[in-house]
Amino acid sequence: VKMKAKGDLKEYRVVGRKLPTDSLPKPPIYQMRIFAPDRVVAVSRFWYFAKMLKKIKKTNSEILEITQVYEKKPTVVKNFGVWLRYDSRSGTHNMYREYRDVTVAGGITQCYRDMGARHRARAHSIQIMRVERVSSSKCRRPNIKQFHDMSIKFPLPHRVIKDSSAPLFSTKRPMTHFL
Repeated sequence: VKMKAKGDLKEYRVVGRKLPTDSLPKPPIYQMRIFAPDRVVAVSRFWYFAKMLKKIKKTNSEILEITQVYEKKPTVVKNFGVWLRYDSRSGTHNMYREYRDVTVAGGITQCYRDMGARHRARAHSIQIMRVERVSSSKCRRPNIKQFHDMSIKFPLPHRVIKDSSAPLFSTKRPMTHFL
């Protein structure tokens, strides 16, 4: 299945291994943290990475467990550092990016959208290598640092007040600038 980043991505923990044989009765167990839109794509991505990294094929292997991982505190805004690799038209590139979101999955969804917009990278060509929560003091990117100011304000400079008793059409323009 070619991955498409449709909708919001979810975080899955996929555990698998090679089937036991006479020569290898206790094969090593591999666990991966996969971001995908659903379970089917998560399993597909697991097999893709397992084949590429550990030479495990789907035919002689098994999935032991697949669980969706939920955020412990989904109401707190956090900074996330994302290390990724993607294939462009000219080659393979490594990259570090920072995102600000309430969940890891939300940050990764932002990452996929951002990579598609800025670098024309398709979802199937992006590989998330590592995701970590980054403290405010360790953030590097200025577009994330600008939100660390505690006295930040978001003014609403152009408000149109709807008055239900006012006539639909008027001879004077409405006042929209308030201090």
